Formats: sequence, C-alpha cells, structure tokens
Amino acid sequence: MAFEGLADRLQNTIQRIKGKGKVTEQDVKEMTREVRLALLEADVNFKVVKQFINKIKERAVGQEIMESLTPGQQVIKVVKEELTNLMGGEQSKIAVADRPPTVIMMVGLQGAGKTTTTGKLANLLRKKQNRNPLLVAADIYRPAAINQLQTLGKQLNMPVFSLGTEVSPVEIANQAIEQAKAEHHDYVIIDTAGRLHVDSDLMEELTQIKENVKPDEIFLVVDAMTGQDAVNVAESFNEQLDITGVVLTKLDGDTRGGAALSIKAVTDTPIKFAGMGEKLTDLEAFHPERMASRILGMGDVLSLIEKAQENVDEKRAKELEEKMRSASFTFDDFLEQMGQVRNMGPLEDLLGMLPGANKMKGMKNLQIDEKQLSHVEAIIQSMTKKERVDPSIINASRKKRIAQGSGRNVAEVNRLLKQFNEMKKMMKQMTNMQKGKKGKGFKFPFM
Repeated sequence: MAFEGLADRLQNTIQRIKGKGKVTEQDVKEMTREVRLALLEADVNFKVVKQFINKIKERAVGQEIMESLTPGQQVIKVVKEELTNLMGGEQSKIAVADRPPTVIMMVGLQGAGKTTTTGKLANLLRKKQNRNPLLVAADIYRPAAINQLQTLGKQLNMPVFSLGTEVSPVEIANQAIEQAKAEHHDYVIIDTAGRLHVDSDLMEELTQIKENVKPDEIFLVVDAMTGQDAVNVAESFNEQLDITGVVLTKLDGDTRGGAALSIKAVTDTPIKFAGMGEKLTDLEAFHPERMASRILGMGDVLSLIEKAQENVDEKRAKELEEKMRSASFTFDDFLEQMGQVRNMGPLEDLLGMLPGANKMKGMKNLQIDEKQLSHVEAIIQSMTKKERVDPSIINASRKKRIAQGSGRNVAEVNRLLKQFNEMKKMMKQMTNMQKGKKGKGFKFPFM
C-alpha cells in the first residue's frame, strides 16, 4: 500500500491517544512530536510539516476538545481533517470546456510514466464518463513515445493523432484539435515531450503549445517514488506553465508518500489522479479525505464499493450468493467469483480498504501471492465440466490427471478440494444459524 511506513507510524501514534478519557497538553505535545518525525521520515517538505503540526497543536489543545466526552477521538478527528486539508481538502475534478473538445496537456519529465498515464486517463474518461477522447502524439523527439502511444491506442481501441517527427508539436496539437472537432471527440489529450531534467528548451516548447491551443487543463505527471524531487519538479513546471493539476504515478509502490502530502501545499495545485498499478485501468481519481482515512487506518469503504460496482455484476452476485446458501455452488461459480474479485485489484489493497483491517491478527504482514490464485485457476480449468459440478466423483486417478493437466501436484489438488468442501459447509452452517438453528463451529478455509 502507498504510504505504508507513514501509515504505520501515524497509526501507532494516534492509537496511544485514541482511548484516553482525558487529554493533556503534554499528551498532544508527545503525539505531535511523533507525527512530525513520521512526516519528515516520509520525505514531506519540512516547511509543510511545521505548518501542519502548528495547526494540529492549535486545534487539539482548544477548550472544545479538552472538555469533550471523547477527547482522544476528537484529537484523531483533528489529525484526519488537517491531513485531508493538506492533500487538497476535496476531490478536484477535470475542468470541462464550454464548447468541446476539452483539451488536456500532459507534461512531465522522462520516466515519470507520462505516455502510459495519457492512455490510462483516456480509458478512465471513456469507461467512467462515457467520453470519446482523441490521443495526440506530440513528442517528436522520441519515436518510441509515438509508437508507445499508438500501441496503447490499439489496446484501448481508441484513435491516436500523429504527424510523425518532422512536424512541430504546436502544429500537431492545432491539427489534432481541428480533427477532434470534425470527428466529434469531446476530449483531446496531448502527450508532450519530456526531458531527463527541466530545461529552457522544454519549457519554451510547452509554453508555445499552451499559448496556441489554450488547454483547459495542464496535468503534470510526477513519479511519487522520487519523493522530495517530485515536489521540486512540480514547483519548476508550475512557475513556467501554471499547471492546473498533478497526476501521481507509482503510488502503489514502496513509496514514503511525501510527494503527495507536499505538492498541494507547496504549489497550491491539486492532485487530480493517482496511478495505482501497471494496468491501463489502474488510474484513480484522487480523494484527499479517503486517502487520509487509509493513512490513519480508518479504511476506505467508498472506494471499495465503487470498485465492486464497476467490476461485479450485481444480479450475478445475488445468484452466486443464493447458490452458496443452498450448497449448489460449483467450481465454475467459484472461478467466476474469483475472477470478479481479482478484477478489482490486488487483494491486499482491497483488504487494506476495510476499516481496522490493519489491526486484525495476521493482516499486518499479509501478502496474497497472485501465483497461488493462478495455480487454483489452473487446477479448476483442468477439471471436466462434470467434475466442476460434482467434485465428489474426483477419485485418485482423476486427481492425478487434473494435477498433470494443471502442472501442479496431487497434494495441491487435494488441498483445493478440501477447502472447497469446507467453504460449502461453512455457508450451509451460516444459513442454518440465520434460520435460528444451531450450527457447529466452523473454520475458515485458507486460514
């Protein structure tokens, strides 16, 4: 999870003050010292840390909190609110042009993931807002960037406008917008050139594109794993271009999170989106309040619900639930359900969105091996249709055949069959308990 180190430190700190019936100024002082260290270790800008801590101190020692019936909880509420404000307060949405197309310029240094993010953004706009974007290859210095965007366009079945490497980026952008108007595209997303470092030639070119096409949004793509350097890059681009939003990439990596917590405060530019993985679907709108909740271990149920709504067929889910309750759940159903859950993202990330999940026994170091899930799929797919519906017919020779077909061993086949039977028993017992019958205690499979 993003902010893992910061989240651990902050959660341990606020846990000590959470249940206190009375909170003294000394308690607040000790807590803010720990919070300060946690933020500095996460590579948050030291000026930002100072302002943040002063705001918490000012609010946490107020009369309203000190005299509250639950002062510990109130202090945590203050920390969450200030953390939310630090990251922008509320979600910042894309500015839409009065007359289409809405033009978005994507800018940033090489290696930040700008071209891939351009494809991800187009995919998100089409999938979630039913938009019709046109991608524009305006990086004439790197033929590989043009090829990459064209490849992404093919994967997404989305048009890419390109005039090769001999035409100026300004002319490419102008002609792309004319084509977008003619073909009724409501968004134009321009993938501009990057450099290894900020330089005057790059900024001059980007300024010319900006003055010519007058974009509705200028998104700076920055690599969250570069820490404080990401903030410095954001400052440089903002001074020259007046960027309107930031897209943080690799926020799912082993990052200390300082960039996300500093950029809004330093540049007064909102974080609009966050890249949470390598797939073209792994771009999310950035919600400061939800991120603050996740950092403080309060979960992110709203995002979890949204992922479920996007990836799970509600009607089919009810049918599967009924099958589980009636013990008619088959391996085909199991395979389908597993596929829907996997489409929602890495399972440890989904579990991390549950409130208090970080405090559950065994959750702290839980890592779900995707390979193991693939092994389970391979075993099920090696079964015949009849075996998937009625696993009781799977005898020793059938197990041997299934193991060979899936590239696994018989012990793994036995383990899966046992766990599947336990799960069916568990669901039956839960149904009996709901009907008021006494069910025997059961043990969760896979645990």
